Amino acid sequence: MNFPLFLALKYLKPKRSVASVITLVSVLGVMLGVAAVIIVRSVMTGFGDIWEEKILDFKPHISLVPRSGNVIPGEDAIAEAIRRVPGVTCVTPEIDTRVLLSHRGRVLAPVMLGVDGDDFVRAYRVGAPRAGTYDLSGDSLVIGASAARSLGVWVGDEITVYSPKTLVAQDEVFLPVKWKVAGVFSCGQHEYDSGYVVASLPNVRDIMGMEHGVFAIHVKTDCPTDPVRFDALAAQISAVAPGLRQISWREADREIFSALAVEKNMTALLLSLISLVAVFCVMNTLLVLTVQKTPEIGLLKALGFSRAQIMKVFMVHGMIQCGAGILLGLLVSWAVLSNLQNIVEWLARMGLEVFPASVYGLAAIPHRLIVSDIFWVVGLVFVFGLLASFLPALCASLKDPVKALNQ
Repeated sequence: MNFPLFLALKYLKPKRSVASVITLVSVLGVMLGVAAVIIVRSVMTGFGDIWEEKILDFKPHISLVPRSGNVIPGEDAIAEAIRRVPGVTCVTPEIDTRVLLSHRGRVLAPVMLGVDGDDFVRAYRVGAPRAGTYDLSGDSLVIGASAARSLGVWVGDEITVYSPKTLVAQDEVFLPVKWKVAGVFSCGQHEYDSGYVVASLPNVRDIMGMEHGVFAIHVKTDCPTDPVRFDALAAQISAVAPGLRQISWREADREIFSALAVEKNMTALLLSLISLVAVFCVMNTLLVLTVQKTPEIGLLKALGFSRAQIMKVFMVHGMIQCGAGILLGLLVSWAVLSNLQNIVEWLARMGLEVFPASVYGLAAIPHRLIVSDIFWVVGLVFVFGLLASFLPALCASLKDPVKALNQ
């Protein structure tokens, strides 16, 4: 064992002094900082995964829209050609438009999806109906659970539907129609449950004053999260339908994913301040230690030890504290993430509801640990610790041996 390491370990031995208490607090501070950042980033990543899964289940992976104009003619032939592309799982010609719904004085303006009845179940993956059925035959519609709650309707109730063409058509009159609620869906996302209703494609065509065509052709694939395969598949679809413009799911929801990324990074950055404060505690520990060991430093320098060796002693001392805090932080974060749901349930029994299922619509709190996050946190704390150890070590190495021995 070399001398700097030997002396640094000797200084770490508890001696029931203030320095020992500060050292323990410093290690615990680094531990909490590392654990907090890893746990929070894991939970944020888990929520991002759940959000992405909900989007991929409900929304199309690729939307084909006209390059000019508003209507796609010959949609059935185009859809049939796209269905033959390997990797395509579902193709739905649709009319998506915002309508005005009214029921007993309550008004709502959701997006109405005009699709074929069988296509809705395959394309939107909303699970079993919460009530009623997904039968879109006749004058019926399917509504999200939150939208139904806002309008005060349930299965069997009639809703008055106002066409958006009423506001723009100058030479035509579009009378409102009454459709019956056939079913209620709930996909676990308030945005979708409150902002969408579904009706048959012919019915939506009628209220839009259209005889044929659709506004978009929506495509679901078997590889939405694989960038290489997804781009190759998108190129094949583009070759089949060259006259249409493609919008991928990441483009359509770019703002949501950007907001999630910013929130995740900002949360991690703010929590990193905990580690920074803990590292300042390490620096304070070393400053106290240099004051306490001033006579020993003077003696070592009088015996011929160089400034570099003195610096190494205190640098190694600081890095051992940071290393112990990092190791304990990794163990604590692993233990917390392994028992996260049990901890949440225990807090709920104590009266602290940190993850209400009624709000998030999830049975368990999601989390996913990314290895790169661990390296990022460890590297950040290590660099902070290195910088924090440098100043006290430099102060110790610059002490005058004669003055130090006289203290």
